Amino acid sequence: MTIRLVVGLGNPGPEYEKTRHNAGFWLVDELAWQHKAKLHAEGKFFGEAARATLAAGDVWLLKPMTYMNLSGQAVAALARFYKIAPEEILVVHDELDLQPGTARLKQGGGHGGHNGLKDIIARLGSPNFWRLRLGIGHPGDRNEVANFVLKKARAEEQQAIDDALAKSLQVMPEVLAGNMAAAMKTLHTAAK
Repeated sequence: MTIRLVVGLGNPGPEYEKTRHNAGFWLVDELAWQHKAKLHAEGKFFGEAARATLAAGDVWLLKPMTYMNLSGQAVAALARFYKIAPEEILVVHDELDLQPGTARLKQGGGHGGHNGLKDIIARLGSPNFWRLRLGIGHPGDRNEVANFVLKKARAEEQQAIDDALAKSLQVMPEVLAGNMAAAMKTLHTAAK
């Protein structure tokens, strides 16, 4: 099964643009640029959307503009409109449980306390979408998490996150074509 919708999670607005929580936005922006797909505001999808034409077929790119906690509103609206199944959706998001520089692909599972994922699962009525988890590291104290994700990464962390984005973009053709095993093998065994 191919991926028909790639959703990057983040928060709208210049004050959040460079924060760790916006790692998903960064990947979708880069994907849009690579495929000359212009993201534009789509009110009915509560976000910025673009259709990219790829070898594997058309893929929708989406950046919800609802703020993280309501990301599912945008995902569900576009998925329902175009009859896209959860298994055909890739959600790209920041991941506290992975170190910067690490990217992991998986299907299904819980939300791990990530409010964007929690809302998407609730509104799609299924956890079976694919996730590309971009490591941002953990502040070490769970009371600091909200503050941590809404701050810019330190320079060396940002470099590692950028490297993980680059690795993720390299396997994206495999991911979008539904060759998840090949994509995971490359992504998960890449040199640290």
